Amino acid sequence: MQTGNLPEGVPSPKETLGYQIIRWCQRYIVQPDGETAGEPWEFTPEQLRFVLWLYAINPDGTWKYSAATLRRAKGWGKTPLLAALAILEFLGPCRFSHFDAFGLPVGKAVPLPIVQIGATALDQTEQTLDMIRGMLSESPAEKHFGLEISKSMVQFKSGKPGSIKPKATAGRTNEGNRPTFVVMDEVHHWVGSNGGPDFYQTLKRNVEKTTKAGSRWVCTTNAYNPNEDSVAQIIHESDMVRQGFWLYDCLEGSIGLDDIRDEAAVSAALREAYGDATWADIQGLTRTILFDRTTPDSTYCRFYFNQIAESSDGWMSKSEWDDCERDDDPIKPGDQIAIGFDGSVRGDSTGLVGARLRDGRLFILGLWERPEHAPDDWEVDVLAVEAAVHKAFNTYRVEWMYGDPPYWQEALGRWSIEYNDHDTDYVFEYWTNRPTQMCRAIERFRSAVTVNDLSHQGEPDLTRHILNAVTREVPQGLLIQKDSPRSKRKIDLAICAVLAFEARADAIADGRMRTRRRRVVGF
Repeated sequence: MQTGNLPEGVPSPKETLGYQIIRWCQRYIVQPDGETAGEPWEFTPEQLRFVLWLYAINPDGTWKYSAATLRRAKGWGKTPLLAALAILEFLGPCRFSHFDAFGLPVGKAVPLPIVQIGATALDQTEQTLDMIRGMLSESPAEKHFGLEISKSMVQFKSGKPGSIKPKATAGRTNEGNRPTFVVMDEVHHWVGSNGGPDFYQTLKRNVEKTTKAGSRWVCTTNAYNPNEDSVAQIIHESDMVRQGFWLYDCLEGSIGLDDIRDEAAVSAALREAYGDATWADIQGLTRTILFDRTTPDSTYCRFYFNQIAESSDGWMSKSEWDDCERDDDPIKPGDQIAIGFDGSVRGDSTGLVGARLRDGRLFILGLWERPEHAPDDWEVDVLAVEAAVHKAFNTYRVEWMYGDPPYWQEALGRWSIEYNDHDTDYVFEYWTNRPTQMCRAIERFRSAVTVNDLSHQGEPDLTRHILNAVTREVPQGLLIQKDSPRSKRKIDLAICAVLAFEARADAIADGRMRTRRRRVVGF
């Protein structure tokens, strides 16, 4: 089932450079592997259709689509197609020149072709570069154009400017490049923890400098996990796709989770998702899905049926969390609130989250995260945390504060002395490493989300931390944690939110909502 915006059928020869491009590829590049290695390159019918629409033009010769995404099942053949396009954009007639006497568009080569293979790490570009080398080695293109083909780059032996080479790692050093074509492979892996979204924006900005000359980017992806905020999701949800300015080719298998144990349904959905990729082992994949229970069904849906699905071990689904977002009745100074605090010094984030007593509205009071390129000796700004706590107590009527003591036990002790009245306590320790009480708190929070008993303001950082959390089963119940010990996907605000919501419950149980008090807090 085609769920992208790829038009039906194919464009006419007068509407695309694709027919000339296909003939060029068949003439100059070769099959890189398999039984037909070394023979002229051939596109599958579905790849042909994508190429024809990718190089479709308007009556004035400009591109119909300013960028493109190919979302297909794992093993469909996305990387070879990208490799062929990279070679074409380096050597072939990939820009509009003029219309001939019959009204057919004629292509021309790029004068200074700068083709970049984008990835968040250099080793992620190896598969595409290997495919490019395989298509060019001992090919007519290598001999005709005089190419120097190395492990990390393709360029001209004559010294003529132009190249195909990898580009990795987001950062300011990538600003200022002027690529004529950018390939971005497997962008469902381009997430915040590896700098993927920032890198994508940098590459896109660089391409946009020369879009008038025909520069574009093309990416491939499997179905993404909507809890990860990957580049694949950013593109899919973009208005540029919805309005038809970017081409989006996506073929999904039609199957629901209830039918994933049905052999006939699984086989039919796989055939639908893989289309004319005849090399796909449908029988073997069907057997794997039916009998290998070590892999979550959500993973099968994403990678083999090409359906967007959340990881099964994720604590919170994006749809559930989004349902709790409210923009009415904003938090105001003087509101009665509870606070959750989770602190670190170097590795993890430090956060402060508030929860309004009367309705459970969550909001961020402070977040201190290690920047992406911070030095190794970076530490949390302790004074800034102190100031945020002070501001919270001065701005709102804080009725209860829970703080996780490790690294901050001395500070929590001082705050309890400073902010507690002579007859009422407001600051308490809450040890999150005690599984019984933490499991109960997490269960109460999760239940409140399910029945919309809490709300939030849609703050991106809080949402990111909530959706980053995955579950871990212990004898006492379910805990939440990062997806791996060294993961950069932080969850500290999620812990803060659980503590704030627990503090709210205890404050209400203690009768604090009925308490009317005025007091001035010194610093």
